This record gives sequence, structure tokens and C-alpha cells, in this order.
Amino acid sequence: MRFILGFLAAITFSISMSPTMASAGQVTDFRLDNGMQVVVVEDHRAPVVVHMVWYKAGAADEPAGRSGIAHFLEHLLFKATTNMEAGEFSDVVAANGGSDNAFTSQDYTAYFQRIAADRLGLMMQMESDRMRNLLLSEGDIATERDVILEERSQRTDSEPGALLREQMTAALYLNHPYGVPVIGWRHEMETLSRADALAFYQRFYAPDNAILIVAGDVLPDDVRALAQQYYGPLAPTGNLPERLRPSEPPQLAERRLIYRDARVSQPYVKRSYLAPERDSGNQTTAAALAYLARILGGNSATSVLGQALQFERQIAVYSRAGYSATSLDDDTFSLIVVPSQDVSLTEAEEAMDEVIAKFMQDGIDLEQFERIKMQIRASEIYALDDVGDLAERYGRALTSGLTIADVQAWPQVLQAVTPEDVMQAAQMIFDRNKAVTGWLMQESTEETQ
Repeated sequence: MRFILGFLAAITFSISMSPTMASAGQVTDFRLDNGMQVVVVEDHRAPVVVHMVWYKAGAADEPAGRSGIAHFLEHLLFKATTNMEAGEFSDVVAANGGSDNAFTSQDYTAYFQRIAADRLGLMMQMESDRMRNLLLSEGDIATERDVILEERSQRTDSEPGALLREQMTAALYLNHPYGVPVIGWRHEMETLSRADALAFYQRFYAPDNAILIVAGDVLPDDVRALAQQYYGPLAPTGNLPERLRPSEPPQLAERRLIYRDARVSQPYVKRSYLAPERDSGNQTTAAALAYLARILGGNSATSVLGQALQFERQIAVYSRAGYSATSLDDDTFSLIVVPSQDVSLTEAEEAMDEVIAKFMQDGIDLEQFERIKMQIRASEIYALDDVGDLAERYGRALTSGLTIADVQAWPQVLQAVTPEDVMQAAQMIFDRNKAVTGWLMQESTEETQ
């Protein structure tokens, strides 16, 4: 391919394949003159590298009425540039034995390739090209708009649980854009235009709004040289606005909703509470909430909800608690109970609340707490085995207001959590005025809240 030939002709050096062995996860960071942050995570156990570019722009940064544009643009970035034909990017990656993809969240959009370490320069050449040189035709817009609408049909509109989650999230956030789904509202997705895509692209896709993360068998000096060669010449946007989103007003009333759908095969009850995210320099509350989620609804056989509802009383076939820690703004803490056959949602919800009330009264089983602490410690160690996971950890954190120091401190913060921290966090979270309770039901069910 012409892009490969151009790269091979231009390359002046290769990434060293015989570096001094360094521990997995050793991190170096620097900035290019155009404002682009570069993070290098060394792991020399295999001659592989993960190259990721994270843009500090996601669904929550979209202009009002243009929901889905961040995810739409993610699709469009695989179209033509001034130097590549549509689809050529992924073809080149595959021809070099690698894989690539992209993903969008509320707070970021990320593009990545996993490939042999000596192909890193080629990845930078292509990724820097589409950062600034995207070409979009009206045909591209029409084709990919149909693709994202079909994606919504398959992943959201055809899934009653996804529709309930979407409605609950919209009800939970009274004012904040997290209430708008990442995929977008269908009626707004249908109107997304070339002008919308280019406006979002030109505003946010710039080196001074991007973080380059390279993890794997690389040396920082070599990454710096390549980054300066390929990303360094790109002009910054400059004067990027601060990421200030509308904040939530005081939430004074509990919200409840029922979603009925003929396709529902298994009804369930779910509750979502507003919960603080990890804050830079102060991650203790988030760490305590991570413990709370595991204690209440981690392993079904050992968690508080699982033992009480699934094994002792046998009124549930599934129970879970979850917490999203890494986001730019307040996220959610959720509970879900799937009742056993012939158990109503009323009974399931009442039982869930009884278990939570008893937990708040009795406190934490210290043996369970120590077991979970050991499990968390082990999971943090095992995470070092996956270079892609390491890169994602830094990318999610840095695009969500955290720092490298915060990421590195997180395992220690988790290990420093006490039972008192967890109970204090639970006391703060379990406020029904800051929660939405949803029931997923079959259309024919007569039960009401």
C-alpha cells in the first residue's frame, strides 16, 4: 500500500527492541510544544505496543440538540483523509499484523492500535494525519448516519433493559448532560449533518485537546522523537474552552418509573443513586464506594445482597451492585435485583431495601472486608499483565480530570480504605431523594408501584 511505502521510505530510525528491562508500568510523561500530552508506559516483556489517542471530548461535550455527534464522528474518522482512502487506515494496521478500534464515552473519544513495537512510527503517521486532515463527503455522512441508527436499533431499541437504563439515566440527571445517551436520541441522530461533524471535529480534534498514550516495548526517548516527528508539526486549536458542564440542582424528590415491554422475559428492579466520582488528590470516597459495591453486590455467593436474597430467602435469582468511579462529573451507584419466579417486583424491592437497612444498622462483616481488600489488591497486580489495560487506565483517568499521580496512587488509596470509610460513604449515598428506581415489566403485568 502507498502509505506503507511512504512510511518505510521516510523512517530514519526504529524503536529499540533490546531496552534495559524495566518494571511493567514505569511511566514517563511530557508535552509537545503544541500542547499535546504524551504518556509512555513501559512494558518490555513482549515486542508489542498499544498506541492510543484520547480526545477530551465525549457525548457530554456535545452542543444541545446534536446528541450522538461525538460517537458519529468516531465512525467518520475511518473515512478518507488528504493522505488515505476510506478504510485504508484499518487495512494498513491489519496488513502489519495489528488490530485497531475506537470508542466513545460521555467524557472522551479514544482511538487505538495494538501492533508490533517497530510499527509504532507508522501508527503515529496515520493517526496524526486523521487528527487534522479528515475529508468528509455527503455520501460519507449518509452512509455512516444509517450505520449509527442501525447500531441504536440493535443495541438500544431492541433491548428493553437498555431502554429502561436510558430512561432512568435521563430521570437521574435533571440538568447535567450525562442524562443524554452516548449513542444519541434517535430523532436528533437522524438530523446529524456534515456541518455538525466538521464543527465538532474542528473544535475538539487537536493536539492541545489530545493525550497520546504509548504502552509496551518502547523507550521514552524513542517515543518522544517519533511524537515530535509526526504530532509535533500539527497546529494547536488554542483557546479551548474549559470543560464546565451544567451542574445538578439540589435533588429534592425521589423519582420512580416503570418500563413495560412485550419483549421482557425477566422483570427486575433497579435503583441508581447519584455518586461522586474520583477527585484528583482526594480519591478516598470513590475508593470506599468501590468497596461498598463489592460488599453489597459483588460475588453473588458472598455479597450481602446475594447471601440474603439469593441463598437465605431465595427470592432472587440475581443481585448486583455497581459503581462507576472514573468520570469527569458525578456518576452513579446502582443496585439491581432480579426476582425469582412468582416473586413480585414489589416484594423484590421491599426485600432489597430491608437488606440495605439491616446492613446500615449492623455494619460490615470484618472477615468479608479483609477478603475483599485482598481481592482488590490482587486485581490491581493482575492488571499490570495487560498492556492495553494499563494504557486505558491512564487514558480514562487523564480525560476525566485525574493526574498520573492519581492513577499511581489509586492502589494505595484502595488499600487504605477502612470499614468506617465505607459506612460513611454508604450513609452519604443512600438518599432516595437522589435516586431513581425503575421497574422493567412485561406489558401484561398488572402490578403497579
